[in-house]
Amino acid sequence: MKAELRHPLEKYVRPGTLPHIWCPGCGNGIIMNAFIRALDELKMDLDKLVVVSGIGCMGRIASYLNVDAFHTTHGRAIPLAFGIKVARPDLKVVVISGDGDLFAIGGNHFIHAARRNVDMLVICSNNFNYGMTGGQVGPTTPQGSITTTTPYESIEHPFNLVQLAASVGAIYVARWTAAHPRLLKQSIKKALRKHGFCFIEVISPCPEGFGRRNRKKSPVEFMRWLKEVSVMTKRKDPSEAYIGPDRIVIGEFLEVEGRPEFTDLIWGQVKAVRARAERGEIEIAL
Repeated sequence: MKAELRHPLEKYVRPGTLPHIWCPGCGNGIIMNAFIRALDELKMDLDKLVVVSGIGCMGRIASYLNVDAFHTTHGRAIPLAFGIKVARPDLKVVVISGDGDLFAIGGNHFIHAARRNVDMLVICSNNFNYGMTGGQVGPTTPQGSITTTTPYESIEHPFNLVQLAASVGAIYVARWTAAHPRLLKQSIKKALRKHGFCFIEVISPCPEGFGRRNRKKSPVEFMRWLKEVSVMTKRKDPSEAYIGPDRIVIGEFLEVEGRPEFTDLIWGQVKAVRARAERGEIEIAL
């Protein structure tokens, strides 16, 4: 009797959820693969891990991962993750969502979680458009791109997500593409070991929503373009993290140590107040 062959990473995927609903050529599956391989190589305790996602194509990842996970409303992945971390500081909290969810309706939450240096890892699948709802222009759509809501090309200035994250307080900031899965995996491993707000942007192909309208007619062409235009950097100025038709600057842009983390501060304050109350110095209203 032949032994049953099982995938070595099967335990990280919720039973009965595959095949997934992502389009052929979408980079979200590559991101999920890099994430679970990082978990496996770090031998992460899955009982101490929580994954939170928002609305959008990447938001479905919470349904596939066989860990404690939450699929939140649009733009609210980070505040829910923030609440989990404050209530259970012993847990490692990861937010995985898309550019529209994290930086349009959820943009203010991102800014303040980074400012407070809450211990969480945020992974953004940046596909340059609202892929799930029809391919509309979004906060990261490159200028000159055609979308369903900018048929004569987008005139808006997109966010530089690397510069934004670095400027508001993140302790680790990196950008990769779906064409660099090994580098992405290593970056995720590094970020998971850090204590503070970490951000990884992943340029992810969306052949259906963005690619076919912008001269990338197939998934293969999209991936080939990502490989051809990507330029590696090491500790480059985040303001120079350029994205354009001829060049995408990737790499690690920021890594700092020693910045106080929010949940450490708030629980330290709670313990100090309780100690003062026990000594009779103050009264705590119940």
